[in-house]
Amino acid sequence: MAEYVNMDTLRFQLEQVHHLESLFQYPRYQDFDPDAIHIFLDAVKDFSDQELYPVFREMDENPAYFKDGKIIAHPAVGRTMEKMGELGVIAATFDHEDGGLQMPGMALLAAYFIMEAANNHVMGYPGLTDGAAKLITTFGNEHLKKTYVPNMLSGQWAGTMCLTEPQAGSSLSDITTTAYPTQEGYYKIKGQKIFISGGDHAYNENFIHLLLARIEGAPAGTKGISLFVVPKKRIAADGSLAPNDVITAGDFQKLGQRGYCTTHLVFGESDDCHAWLVGEPHKGLKYMFQMMNDARISVGRGGLSIASAAYHASLQYAQERPQGRRVMDSGKKDPNQEPVLIIKHADVRRMLLLQKVIYEGSLSLLLLASKCHDLMKVTEGEERNKNRLLLELLTPIAKTYPTEKGREAVDNGLQVLGGYGYCSDFVLQQYLRDIRIMAIYEGTTGIQSLDLLGRKVTMENGKAAQLLAAEMQQTIEQALMFDELKPYARQLGEKMKLSQKVLNFLMLFAMKGEFERFLSDATIFMDFFSTLVLGWLWLEMGVVAKRELVSGNTAFSPDFYESKVHAMKFFFKYELPRMEGLAPTLMSEEVLTILEEKEVIG
Repeated sequence: MAEYVNMDTLRFQLEQVHHLESLFQYPRYQDFDPDAIHIFLDAVKDFSDQELYPVFREMDENPAYFKDGKIIAHPAVGRTMEKMGELGVIAATFDHEDGGLQMPGMALLAAYFIMEAANNHVMGYPGLTDGAAKLITTFGNEHLKKTYVPNMLSGQWAGTMCLTEPQAGSSLSDITTTAYPTQEGYYKIKGQKIFISGGDHAYNENFIHLLLARIEGAPAGTKGISLFVVPKKRIAADGSLAPNDVITAGDFQKLGQRGYCTTHLVFGESDDCHAWLVGEPHKGLKYMFQMMNDARISVGRGGLSIASAAYHASLQYAQERPQGRRVMDSGKKDPNQEPVLIIKHADVRRMLLLQKVIYEGSLSLLLLASKCHDLMKVTEGEERNKNRLLLELLTPIAKTYPTEKGREAVDNGLQVLGGYGYCSDFVLQQYLRDIRIMAIYEGTTGIQSLDLLGRKVTMENGKAAQLLAAEMQQTIEQALMFDELKPYARQLGEKMKLSQKVLNFLMLFAMKGEFERFLSDATIFMDFFSTLVLGWLWLEMGVVAKRELVSGNTAFSPDFYESKVHAMKFFFKYELPRMEGLAPTLMSEEVLTILEEKEVIG
């Protein structure tokens, strides 16, 4: 079977770079140890090998579709939901009192990474169920918890998030779905939601929709939005299920992730859709941001997973495909020489290394964000605030870098295959279609970039950025202890200074109240700042690998550690210098994209 993840690389990052075992000292995670996590991840890998990867291409060729009021999905969806309940994957990070295992989120992210690399069409179903159930346990009352959460954690019922409407898109302040109070304590919902991932299929007996709506008479804008539990089927006093006036009106056929259904739902067409308020009225968007931020990390993980699988597929091809001859030092080729494997050509190796540094760097980024989230749950005071701020700052980057740069990585993988890359005989074309969606899911790159520059960099007078800079400086100091790493430590230090120079320039516009100008190149800044963050993470991996080589650690082979140092050097040669090209754009006095009275696009 083809490889889609490298388990040694995953364990290297979990254990030696991000120190998963450091979490086990906290009471919340004390039921776990490294052996328990190994057993869990091995079970996940076995399931992925046996059940997920074999049907990956089949799910693309036979996509989910709408017929006679129902979504027809692949049977793997049902098997996966059942197995996710059995393995405790959906319940993994929940509190014991809610039926969970209190597993560190880092370990769960690693598990999802394996499964999504095997088959990215399936894991959104249990992932959304996890997020919806978490909203109920965090903000819902005891009745809602007892009524819905146990069957969701077991995989028997599924969960969704219902935000987008036909007329509103990403502008949630414009939603019109309305909740009408009743004297019986529930509300009646009327409205439509579109682009609802995992919104319906035959393999779960009930769907618990976490839905944003306006209570009749609520204030305009985001301040008037409330959060509701809206089951597809209501639960009668005897425990039986009855229709709740939630209609599946259609589905959307997508470019990629064709096995992951995307539905159009209509609520209350017969004026009989019952809903229950979560938390307090008019605070729904605040509550939903918990699920939205978790989903953004999940989408970044999806981009990472596809990039990993595409890298291993193109690597395998390059190791098996003979073509051409190496250029000799004389500049000539020997026609009598046998064709060589294409992995021996420098340009092919460059493309493979680019794939490698993007996917492995993305893995480090997502594990770090997940660790900050884990530590938020178990630390207090200033330490908790530090982890909160770092997570806030990293979240838009963790959603964007693996999806945007992951797409570039997969595109390079397709190029490695040449003409076969765009043919359906080979899987790279599917990976490219699948990953293209990721930069749009859960807030486009533009939205994430506005969040990064407009909110996260500036919050608490730039404290999050200062904390991140301190972490970077610490890694630089560690790198300076190794002669081989000193040039790269200095390069990162120079790029930190450049980043501060760019920020100082942009902040002048914010201070003058010119916020449209301040944010007009936010997407360019995302690219610029993400490259800095990934340079730091690669230097950190280089430090760890070099330390293990010097100490003679035998957890992995010397060649394995040398490959990490080599990849770090590649990132610093081919990727980090891109910051120098982006900086002049960010600091240019010329303004070309802000709408003027005389429109020039046409």
